[in-house]
Formats: sequence, C-alpha cells, structure tokens
Amino acid sequence: MQPITVLYADEAIVVAIKPARVLSTDEPGGMPELVRSAIGDESVFTVHRLDRVVSGLMVLARTQQAASELSRQIRDNQFEKAYLAVVHGAPEQDTGRLCDLLFRDKARKMTLVVPQMAKGVQPASLGYRVLRRKDGLSRVRIQLETGRTHQIRVQFASRDLPLVGERKYSTLEDNCEIALWSHRLAFCHPVTGEKMEFTQDPPGIYPWTVC
Repeated sequence: MQPITVLYADEAIVVAIKPARVLSTDEPGGMPELVRSAIGDESVFTVHRLDRVVSGLMVLARTQQAASELSRQIRDNQFEKAYLAVVHGAPEQDTGRLCDLLFRDKARKMTLVVPQMAKGVQPASLGYRVLRRKDGLSRVRIQLETGRTHQIRVQFASRDLPLVGERKYSTLEDNCEIALWSHRLAFCHPVTGEKMEFTQDPPGIYPWTVC
C-alpha cells in the first residue's frame, strides 16, 4: 500500500498529501484507505475531491458529523482552495479571471468549453496570478470560484495554455506528472469552529524546479 504524508490529525479531521494517481474516493487504494492505514482508524470519509492525476493537500473527516459540516461549508462557498500550476506559454495578463461554460461529456470522460447554455452546461470561473515565467513556462496560483470536473485543466488548455504533464487536454508530450498541486486549504474546524489553514509547497521535481 502506498505510504502517504499526514500533516495534521485530531478527533474530527485529517489533513494529508494526496499522491498523483491515487483516487480521492473510498475505493481500494484510494485516499480514505491510505489514511486509515496511516492513522490506524477505520472511520475516514472523503469530503472533497482532487482529480486522480492531481497531487497535494486534502482534508478528510473522521466522523459523519464532521463530514457533513465540511460538506456544508463547501456548498456554501466557505471552504477555500488554492492551487499551483505550471502551464506552457504565458497568460496575457499577470492576474485575471477565467470564465467559461463547461459541459461534461460522460461518454468521453472529458469536460468541454461550449459557447452557450444548454442542458448539462454549467458556468465555471477561477482567478489566477502569474508567479513566475521561465523557459516558455509560467507558474500560476489559482483560486477556484466554482468546482467543476477538470475545470482548471480545461480552462487553461482552451486558451492554448495547457498544464505541463497534461495528457487529456493537450497534445504536447511532457515526461512528468501533471503540474497541478493543491497548495492551500482554509475552512472552519467542523467541531470547534476555529479557522484552519494549511499550505504546502509542491515537491522539488520537474517542472516545479524550473518554474
């Protein structure tokens, strides 16, 4: 079983680093199973998801009550998530917002940018800031405003700014995992109400070592 890094644990929550290629959901080899093994507790529940290929911070609940309260915060936009990414090319502006209409093609397991509202289409938005530009790459910090499947990946790819390591929405061949990292989580503790904030930098591997 793949080992994971636990950054924080108490009676209600666990904050850990999800490795790439590990499912967020409660399936064999998924994050709940890995966390159960790491902390020796059978009661672990997923409350938010990262794409299978994405790495970084995740919070999981240790009780149904904690899971319910964290899920409520997510629904009410009280749960903050920020990501780091490295993209090919450079956005025209150093800071900005990306707003699109997205359609999830379940048969192809892809998310598509579409021109107008229709059945199954949802608005998607995010804010970004360029942190660094080097060797044709840009490191960006991303604040999600909505949580659509593959949102960050498809919104940048649709503007000819595919993430490094992207295989689903890019034809470029990068010999690395996708450069999308869950960098910051902020929420209120589901029991005490205390403001909790966690940040974690990406690992010292390509392309993070370049840009």
